[in-house]
Amino acid sequence: MAKTVAVLGAFDTKGQEYAFLNEEIEKHGCKTFTINVGVLGDGPFKADVSAEKVAEAGGSSLQKLASEKDRGVAMEVMTRGAAVLAKQLFEQGKFDGMISMGGSGGAVVATSAMRALPVGVPKVMVTTVASGDVSAYVGTTDITMMPSIVDVSGLNRISRSIFINAAGAITGMVNSEKPAVETNEKPLIGATMFGNTTRAVDHARQILEDSGYEVLVFHATGTGGRTMEMLIDSGFITGVLDMTTTEWADEICGGVLSAGDKRLEAAAKAGIPQVVTPACIDMCNFWAPETIPAKFKDRNLYHWNPNVTLMRTTPEENAEMGRIFAEKLNVSKGPVVVFVPMGGFSEVDFPEKPFWWPEADQAFLDELKKKLRPDIPVIVSELDVNHPDFSGMVAKKLIELLKK
Repeated sequence: MAKTVAVLGAFDTKGQEYAFLNEEIEKHGCKTFTINVGVLGDGPFKADVSAEKVAEAGGSSLQKLASEKDRGVAMEVMTRGAAVLAKQLFEQGKFDGMISMGGSGGAVVATSAMRALPVGVPKVMVTTVASGDVSAYVGTTDITMMPSIVDVSGLNRISRSIFINAAGAITGMVNSEKPAVETNEKPLIGATMFGNTTRAVDHARQILEDSGYEVLVFHATGTGGRTMEMLIDSGFITGVLDMTTTEWADEICGGVLSAGDKRLEAAAKAGIPQVVTPACIDMCNFWAPETIPAKFKDRNLYHWNPNVTLMRTTPEENAEMGRIFAEKLNVSKGPVVVFVPMGGFSEVDFPEKPFWWPEADQAFLDELKKKLRPDIPVIVSELDVNHPDFSGMVAKKLIELLKK
């Protein structure tokens, strides 16, 4: 059966370009399913999903948006509506992949729809902003961003070539054979790691894999934490070995690797087993020394490499994280255990190392215990986080929780 590609775009202003793209997709033997997000009209062809439907899904009406003539409001409405409809229509089996074209505004609307789709569903965004920082557009999903080279405005020798390539890309993706789902697939464990906890996570991962689990390791750089949380929300993850929660230090201190204020929520709400440690909350991350805010110039700084500077967190900041960890974990519907390695939270939080500050680590532990639900165990160890006995203990505890 021929696969179907959802073609989403502003057909009112870019109808000619989308008509060309539709033809190219159909040349590859795929069907098209068109979704119009333009607020000024239908364009040169009738869409399968009208702009009116998108506006309604976004909480307004096309007539109202047109009469108000407020581009910002219209963008917000169509962005919401595109995401709602994309999820619904995919679940109804209307399409197998999605493609869109446009500038920064078009990319905002289209990628909101793409982010609403499951991981693994082909997604191609042809846009003028693809060569810059696209993190706001891609988020934690698997969107393929393709530079349009010239603006998506008219057909010329450059744009035709790009659009033809884009059609080939999306049809190649949807026509690719997906591996059959095996009934004996191993349960997935999400684990967080940093350069400062590599030894610990590698050791724990080996124990988990030897026990029949498959471990997905996420680099705790903001995107990594958000991605793990997204996969938990999506139902992919069976258990969590959250050994590196450093992203909360960046959220508290204004560092560059924050995962946002929702970090530590997904596993708790999903009710899946999780083991949590405060590893690397002793450090906030900044880029090169010259990028550090002036107010932090007198803090304890460590040059991890030429591009990364670490800042030691204070007792007050650690206490705040203790309160936050308790708040997040207190809503857990499933089993959770917290392990606190008082011998050191990282490679540099260790006797005679630059971030060794037992009082700061103790501040975290004191506030955590004070605020945490009494039925959630807190296991305090005199070992450091990278000691094999500590990482082994943490891995075995997660296995115990999973088997229960």
